[in-house]
Amino acid sequence: MAFPHLQQPSFLLASLKADSINKPFAQQCQDLVKVIEDFPAKELHTIFPWLVESIFGSLDGVLIGWNLRCLQGRVNPVEYSIVMEFLDPGGPMMKLVYKLQAEDYKFDFPVSYLPGPVKASIQECILPDSPLYHNKVQFTPTGGLGLNLALNPFEYYIFFFALSLITQKPLPVSLHVRTSDCAYFILVDRYLSWFLPTEGSVPPPLSSSPGGTSPSPPPRTPAMPFASYGLHHTSLLKRHISHQTSVNADPASHEIWRSETLLQVFVEMWLHHYSLEMYQKMQSPHAKESFTPTEEHVLVVRLLLKHLHAFANSLKPEQASPSAHSHATSPLEEFKRAAVPRFVQQKLYLFLQHCFGHWPLDASFRAVLEMWLSYLQPWRYAPDKQAPGSDSQPRCVSEKWAPFVQENLLMYTKLFVGFLNRALRTDLVSPKHALMVFRVAKVFAQPNLAEMIQKGEQLFLEPELVISHRQHRLFTAPTFTGSFLSPWPPAVTDASFKVKNHVYSLEGQDCKYTPMFGPEARTLVLRLAQLITQAKHTAKSISDQCAESPAGHSFLSWLGFSSMDTNGSYQANDLDEMGQDSIRKTDEYLEKALEYLRQIFRLSEAQLRQFTLALGTTQDENGKKQLPDCIVGEDGLILTPLGRYQIINGLRRFEIEYQGDPELQPIRSYEIASLVRTLFRLSSAINRRFAGQMAALCSRDDFLGSFCRYHLTEPGLASRHLLSPVVRRQVAGHTRGPRLSLRFLGSYRTLVSLLLAFLVASLFCVGPLPCALLLTLGYVLYASAMTLLTERGKLHQP
Repeated sequence: MAFPHLQQPSFLLASLKADSINKPFAQQCQDLVKVIEDFPAKELHTIFPWLVESIFGSLDGVLIGWNLRCLQGRVNPVEYSIVMEFLDPGGPMMKLVYKLQAEDYKFDFPVSYLPGPVKASIQECILPDSPLYHNKVQFTPTGGLGLNLALNPFEYYIFFFALSLITQKPLPVSLHVRTSDCAYFILVDRYLSWFLPTEGSVPPPLSSSPGGTSPSPPPRTPAMPFASYGLHHTSLLKRHISHQTSVNADPASHEIWRSETLLQVFVEMWLHHYSLEMYQKMQSPHAKESFTPTEEHVLVVRLLLKHLHAFANSLKPEQASPSAHSHATSPLEEFKRAAVPRFVQQKLYLFLQHCFGHWPLDASFRAVLEMWLSYLQPWRYAPDKQAPGSDSQPRCVSEKWAPFVQENLLMYTKLFVGFLNRALRTDLVSPKHALMVFRVAKVFAQPNLAEMIQKGEQLFLEPELVISHRQHRLFTAPTFTGSFLSPWPPAVTDASFKVKNHVYSLEGQDCKYTPMFGPEARTLVLRLAQLITQAKHTAKSISDQCAESPAGHSFLSWLGFSSMDTNGSYQANDLDEMGQDSIRKTDEYLEKALEYLRQIFRLSEAQLRQFTLALGTTQDENGKKQLPDCIVGEDGLILTPLGRYQIINGLRRFEIEYQGDPELQPIRSYEIASLVRTLFRLSSAINRRFAGQMAALCSRDDFLGSFCRYHLTEPGLASRHLLSPVVRRQVAGHTRGPRLSLRFLGSYRTLVSLLLAFLVASLFCVGPLPCALLLTLGYVLYASAMTLLTERGKLHQP
C-alpha cells in the first residue's frame, strides 16, 4: 500500500478507516504493518486509539473489533494466523507501542470503564491503593476531578486488551466455542510467558526500525510504592504525586516495568470488582450484584494464576529463601517474590468469595472450582516436582509450603466451608456435581496438607495474652512505602502474627472466623457424608432399574409398544440420559470422596454408619419408597426443610398423577404433536355437535347403550387419589358427559400397528379397502365382547 506524503496526520487515519471497510482483512493487516514501519511516531499516535479500538472492540461493547474471543485456528486458520502474528508480543502491534513509547505520548482512558471499586474511589476524590493509577488521574482546569486517566502507549494497549474480556457481550449459548482454543486465550498465555518469564529475563523492547535504539521505560517515581494494599484512603489532593521526569538511576529497573504493568492491569481489570466493604454488603440476601463474571472470564483468570505460580516458583532455592531478601537481587527476582502476595491475594479472595456465594448451583461452577484448586496447589507448578505417587497413595505436600498455606489460610478454610454449603444444596446423583465434590476432597486429602491447615488455624486462634510481649499488634494489610527496588521491610518471623495479619487484612478486624476443623464445619462435613451416602443409594436404585430394562426398551418406547406412563412422572437428575458408565462414575466419585473426607477429618466408621441409619431411606411395608418429609396443612401437604432437601437431591419424590382432562394432558414423546392437535379439534367438534344424541344413547339399558357407554363414557374421578384438598374441592361436582376421543390415532404405536397390518395383508393379496373392512369387523367383535364382560362385571359388584 503506497501512501503519498501527508501534510495532515488525520489523512492517514481517514485512509485506514476507509480501507477497513473496503479491503479484505489480510490486506488490511499487510497495510498496517507497512504503515507502522514507514510512518513516524508523530503521525502514528493519531491512529493508535482507533487501531486499538478496532482490534479489541469499544469499551461500551457495541463494537466487537476482531472478535478475538471467538476466533479459532481450526475454524478460520488463515485469519487466525494473521491475527496471532500481528498481535504477538514480538509482532507489529507491539512495535507500534514501543515506537510511541519512545516519544512519551499519553492517551486518555475514561474512568467510567474502570472496575467498580476503582471508579468509585476516584469519583470520591480518593486515590486507589494500586500504584497503577498514581500520577495518571487528570484534573479539570477548575480543580475538579476529570474523567480520564493519562496512560502511556503500553498501558493503554494492555488496558484495552484486558478489558475486552469484560466489556464485550457474553458469547451466546448456541455458539459452542472452546475458550482455550480462542485467539484471546492464547494471546493471554503468550503475553504472560513473554513478560513474566519462568526462565531467563524479560526480552527487551523491540526496536521499531533496523539499527534503532530501544525505547526507554516510562519514568518511575522513587517514592511510589510498588504495591500499597491496605493503605488508609486519603484525599487525592493529599495523595496526588506530581509527575516525575527523572528515571530511576538503576538501569536494572528497565527490565521489569512492562512486567509490573501487565500484571497490575490484569489483576485490576479481572479481579478488582469487589472491595472489602462491597463484599460485606453483598452478604445480605437482598444485595444486588454489581458485577457477574462469566465462565470464560474465570477460565482466563485460572490461566493467570497457574502462570503466576510457575513464575513465582521459578526462583532458585537460594533466591527464594528469606535470607536472600537482604542481599542484592535483580528486580525480576524481587518481582517473582512479590507478585502473588502483594498483587493477587486480596483481590482473588474477594473474587472467589463472590463466586462461591452467587454462582448458580449448576455444573458451570466447575470452572470456579478448578481456578480455586489451582491457586491452592502452587507445588503443582514448581520446577522441582516430586514424582507422582501411585493412584492409591497421593504424593505428600512438602513442609516448605507451610508458609504459603498459613499466609493463605482463608483461601483454604473459609472457602472450603463455603464449598460445603454449596455441595449440601446440589444434586450429588448428577455425575458432574459428584465429580466436583470428589475433586475438592482429593485435593484437601493430600498427605500433610490437612495438618498444615490445622497448624495455621492453631496459630490464628492462639490467645493474645500468650503473645502480649510482641509489638505492633494492629493487624492491617502490609504497607510498603518505598519504591519497588528499595529494600524489603524486615521479615516477620512471628508466624502467628503473619497468620492473624492475613486474616484481618482480608476479613476486617471484627471478622467472625469459623475454623475448618471446628465443630460447626465438622457438622457440615457429617451432613455432606450423609448426603453422599444417600446419593450413592439413589444412583444404585437407578442403575438397578436400568439393568432390569431390556436393551431395546428405548426404541420400543419411542414406538409406543412399552407401557405408557400416562401420569408423566419424572425423576429429576441426568443419569437417565448418561447411561450405565456415568452411573458407575458417579458411584466411584462419591465412594472416593467419602473416603477422602474420612481421612481429612478423621471420621470413624461408627459415625458414618450412625448417620447412614438415620437417612430414612428404608422402604415402607408395601415395598414402595416413602414420601418426602411433610406436615399436613390447611391446604394439603407442606414440605419440611428435610423434605425439600430430600427432593432436591433426588432421595424421595411424590408419586405425581395427572388429575386433569386426559384430552388436555401434555403431548407425549410417542405422539405426533400436529396430528394430536388436529384430532383434538375434530373430536371436540363432534362432541359439541352430537352431545345430546350421545347422552341419549348412553342412557339406554339395552346392548346398544352398553356398547356406547364402553366407547363414549369418560371414566369417573372417584377412583383417583387426590392429594390436595384444593384440587378435590375444584373437581367435586364437575362431571363430564359422554364424548368421543380420537387421540389414540395420533400415537406412533397405533399408526405403526395399522401400517404393519396393511403390509401383512398385502402379502396375502388383500387390498387396502378389504383390509380396512376386516380390521373394522375385528374391532367390532372385540368391542362387543369387552362390553359384555364389562356389564357382567358390574352386575357382580356389591
